[in-house]
Amino acid sequence: TVATDSAPLQREVYMKPVHMIAAAVLVVVFALSTAVAADPAPNFALKGLDGKTIELKKLSGKVVVVNFWATWCPPCRREIPGMMKVYDKYKAKGLEIVGIALDQGGWDDVKPYLAKNKITYPIVIGDQKLTEQYGGVEAIPTTFIVDRKGNIAAKHVGMLLEEDFEKAVKAAL
Repeated sequence: TVATDSAPLQREVYMKPVHMIAAAVLVVVFALSTAVAADPAPNFALKGLDGKTIELKKLSGKVVVVNFWATWCPPCRREIPGMMKVYDKYKAKGLEIVGIALDQGGWDDVKPYLAKNKITYPIVIGDQKLTEQYGGVEAIPTTFIVDRKGNIAAKHVGMLLEEDFEKAVKAAL
């Protein structure tokens, strides 16, 4: 009988640290998602290749994906076809994507890439000041999903696979 009584006690002692770790992880995840979701997206007004200004606050009411990228960045280039597919699929449901190129040569670097690759969503040129407004974009690609109210709903650093990107967009729509 002693062995029978001690087995549940040992299991209970072993389970407590596991439960504490799980609870701590949930608190951290919730705190991070709450902090990100509460932040309003910094506005920008940048000219596209066609000379028209794209201003974030004028896209209010839509889910806007703000994607920082560059033509020289292999992961950035690899995620673009998947983003275009998702954009084409959900544009009518209120999705907008703005690609913010961070190439140092500006349009001189970006124009040839766009001519060759025919990206279906708007592209603008960003700068250091804009990346700082978005919390310091330290790596590219970095993607922000802005909800219909203008708040940052999600942030992803690194290449997004099409399936993951679509899931994030559907969740925001």
